[in-house]
Amino acid sequence: MRSSIQKIFVATLLCCALVSPSLKLRAQDSQQPATRPRRAITPSTQTTQTTSPTQTTQTWPTANDSDPAPIPEIESEPVHITTEPVIRIGLATGARSVTVSTTGASLNATESGERPVPLDVARVRIEPRAYPALPTAPPNQEADRLETASSSTSETPSIPTSETPTVRPGQASQAKARQPHLSPSVETARPTEGSRTSQQSEGSRASRQTEDLRATRQTEDSRRVSPSAISGAKGSVQLTSRAGAATRGEVLYVPGSTKPLLDLRAPIVFAPEDAEAHPVRFNEKPYRGRLEVFANTKGALTVVNVVTLEDYVRGVVPNELSPGGYPELEALKAQAVAARTYAVSNLGRFAAEGFDLTPDTRSQVYGGRSTEHPLTDRAVLETRGRIATYKGVPINALYTSTCGGRTEDAENIFGGASVPYLRGRECALEAGSHFAHTNIRTTREPPSIKSEEHSTSARDAALLSVHGFSLPARVGDEWLAASVTIEELRELIGRVAALARQPAPFITAETPRPGGFATALAAALDGESRGAVLLNSADVEYLLAFHDAADIPQQNRADVAAMLREGHLSLFPDGTLRARQPLSRSRVLRALAHALEARGLLRLQKATARTGPDGTLLLRPASGKDLSVAFAPEAYLFRAFGEGLYPAREIELVGGESLTYHTGARGEIDYLEARPAANGAASDHVSPFANWSETLTPSGVLSRLSRSIPEVGSLLDVRVQRRGVSGRVLDLEVVGTQATAHVRGGRIRSALGLREQLFVIDRAYDESGRVSRFTFNGRGWGHGVGMCQVGAYGMARAGLSYDKILKSFYTGISLSKLY
Repeated sequence: MRSSIQKIFVATLLCCALVSPSLKLRAQDSQQPATRPRRAITPSTQTTQTTSPTQTTQTWPTANDSDPAPIPEIESEPVHITTEPVIRIGLATGARSVTVSTTGASLNATESGERPVPLDVARVRIEPRAYPALPTAPPNQEADRLETASSSTSETPSIPTSETPTVRPGQASQAKARQPHLSPSVETARPTEGSRTSQQSEGSRASRQTEDLRATRQTEDSRRVSPSAISGAKGSVQLTSRAGAATRGEVLYVPGSTKPLLDLRAPIVFAPEDAEAHPVRFNEKPYRGRLEVFANTKGALTVVNVVTLEDYVRGVVPNELSPGGYPELEALKAQAVAARTYAVSNLGRFAAEGFDLTPDTRSQVYGGRSTEHPLTDRAVLETRGRIATYKGVPINALYTSTCGGRTEDAENIFGGASVPYLRGRECALEAGSHFAHTNIRTTREPPSIKSEEHSTSARDAALLSVHGFSLPARVGDEWLAASVTIEELRELIGRVAALARQPAPFITAETPRPGGFATALAAALDGESRGAVLLNSADVEYLLAFHDAADIPQQNRADVAAMLREGHLSLFPDGTLRARQPLSRSRVLRALAHALEARGLLRLQKATARTGPDGTLLLRPASGKDLSVAFAPEAYLFRAFGEGLYPAREIELVGGESLTYHTGARGEIDYLEARPAANGAASDHVSPFANWSETLTPSGVLSRLSRSIPEVGSLLDVRVQRRGVSGRVLDLEVVGTQATAHVRGGRIRSALGLREQLFVIDRAYDESGRVSRFTFNGRGWGHGVGMCQVGAYGMARAGLSYDKILKSFYTGISLSKLY
């Protein structure tokens, strides 16, 4: 007994010595946020939460976590291994029953480490099983055995389970359950011992299959690579996979049967015979590689997908950045490198539970074979083996769905030491060649207008010119301020009548004055006096209640009242119409353009600017079909600044701008006005979460914060005390009637239940002066650290390659070939 204890003690010391080198990468990770990247969402799943890019609830480390160790000295030699790693993804950890199936003739199954053999069934149900504790094994006997219900005798004591398993005397000591252990980064075959049972019972079929499994034991996957091996540490080892218990196991049933097919203490692995045609399925969902099922220490089942790194990345990329919503190859390639790097950097993160990574937002969203897509498969293939490194070591490649135009320093969100490659960066491209295809230019000289009185005249003149009105090519203040002539009015009013398909009205000497002009314009638009029909005398007097209204001739009063009501005519700043004076050209142009546009008589179209796959400009009208267009060399160009539209020689379009345009006889756009995109010019502006707003009452804010702060009484205010390099809130002060509390770092977003913590706060007050509601106006979605996924898409559309995209977000990195 003492000899056995001594050997166990020596073995423990040896294991500890082997583990030490593997801590090198973990030391690096300690200065990195130990979290997953944030995925983008797809437009079709905007309202549900789990990357895109279906949404799930996200939990991140708080900024109050203890500070990690300083960044260790890292060798500059790039990392390189000779074999593609294998990843273990924990598909389920608390299952009470799972179904594994295949579309083939039968499932192939084995104890872990053995060659799969057919089970003669295509579908099995697995449930956890409790076993009696096993006697201590003599030190010279093997402690790695597979037992089944069919190899039992009545000498085994019973335990209170649904089906009491038994083991043979003299053999129980060899059936020790598999425990987490240490192994080299390339695992070798384990010795095989054990004899076939001579007893055959009603469970002989299960016994024969068990014997087949035992007889075909082989080397475990030699492609299993440890984190320390990747980081270049000497004597690299890895914590292996499974967290089992000596009193736990699995029972396999054929669906519809209560008789066990297999009853195992060891993990069981399902591997396809023809992986392409008949992959293994977990709960009807197909997966590449193998499926491993074992009973965990909590009495439930853990299901692990054992798959090569590239196949894992194939199942991640389409779930993190949708190829349907964001179909840019270079962006998807950047996502593939980030996903591969994150997986490599986080190998063994969940080793205590028997796997490396989870398939959800705790790691990366992994959907298996059914979610793969040809475009993302191509992105993975064209970046095979490539990862992002900093000083030769794989980075913790965090990413966020929408960064709101700027990313943040990692330590400001997750706490800990500064991470040199996770620094705040602008999510935008510098103006230049990237926007050459979508910049619109004109050879037309802009009008020489400086007077505020003529602020709309340039647009009025341009609109009328492209609709056949005879006007000077370039109008100026002097020409616009002059009085309109009868000849000019005859031609202008006649063109209005032609557009309205009415006979041209008679022009008299009174037509240049406001009253005569109103009557002539009414006749040109409608063929009769709209005011005289729709307004009675009381209406007219009511609408003409200004200083010099008495100067308007009686026969024109109803027309003037109607034109004022519709906004075609306007008063001077002193509240007069100056009815006895001729109208200036600028006021006539304004009245004509306003009336024609209001009546829908101008052939104007509306669309939204978009950039095509090759960076060219596309227009998307309300019909939803993108149009490729050409511009006339001398097109009129106008850009909105605030409420006004101003002439321009060049307009830079980034996509998302609201456009109004006119197409000439040759099919070219000869008039364009552009209003800036609501989401700005950041590379992630196409995201539905580039801008957002959420309004909460004080009680609503306090309810959300209740888990993050102590009791403060009734909420009085929330105030931003500190912001990060990107403008994100890093210290939020919560002021109550009883106390004041603070929420800091990355906890702010989750504590408030907001999409991001890049926001400002607007307040509305009640009659007593207290805040009645808070409106959080923000940008982005996610934690805001690392690569912006929608921003990567925007950069790809502007022509950037995947390596330049990655280097735009990760400071000082290199791209290395891992294998």
